[in-house]
Amino acid sequence: MRYFLDIAYDGTRFHGWQVQPNALSVQEVLDDCLSKVLRQPVNSTGSGRTDTGVHASQQFVHFDVAEKLDEEQMVYRFNRLLPNDIVAKKLYLVPDDAHARFDAFERTYHYYITLAKNPFKRYYAHYLSSQPDLEKMNEAAAILLKYEDFTTFSKVKGDTKHYNCNMYEAVWQQEGDELKFTIRANRFLRGMVRLVVGTLLDVGKGKLTVEAFEQTIASKDRSKASGAAPAEGLYLAKVAYPEGKLKVPSDTSAK
Repeated sequence: MRYFLDIAYDGTRFHGWQVQPNALSVQEVLDDCLSKVLRQPVNSTGSGRTDTGVHASQQFVHFDVAEKLDEEQMVYRFNRLLPNDIVAKKLYLVPDDAHARFDAFERTYHYYITLAKNPFKRYYAHYLSSQPDLEKMNEAAAILLKYEDFTTFSKVKGDTKHYNCNMYEAVWQQEGDELKFTIRANRFLRGMVRLVVGTLLDVGKGKLTVEAFEQTIASKDRSKASGAAPAEGLYLAKVAYPEGKLKVPSDTSAK
């Protein structure tokens, strides 16, 4: 039987989501917990990867077990064993062919910036000492929705087969001393959000015009993008699946 598990985590002490040699990852800690509680080897598959220091307020994983689970009891037992920086939220029984990564049709990231230096936010928001031009940043962000090829904002090395993304939303909001960037698309390239944020911040700081920002996207040239924004302000906020793909925890059917 296949299950989806909705989790959240503070990525501060982890070297990203994916298991890797000689570095602690969220996936390693989660799989160890699931294996101990379920008393069988568990290898989870995530809806996407997050980099070192990046957080997730929602991340889905799927895993397989031989027998049906009591969803509520399992979530309780997972959380008793998981460290305080990872939490299991809900467990869903899903069809055997459901896939946490490939079935997700939309992902939302948030990036937080604080304009007030705060030692308690140093791992959870990027500090800027001066107010950027939010109007210009939103003008530039809106241009993202006109494009599909985001080679400019990609770490081009790796197994990526193409650099196309369908962008649905990209907007900055401000409340008091905090800025929040919301970006939503069907998929994101490795390192893409932090590169987008870093380049938009250059627009906000007056280092790059809105017109130059669009030219940067159109160039499909990674060297023309600004440096990546720091990891600590970035959160994987939401992963969306087709209606009916996830069953409510109390639903025991697997259609």
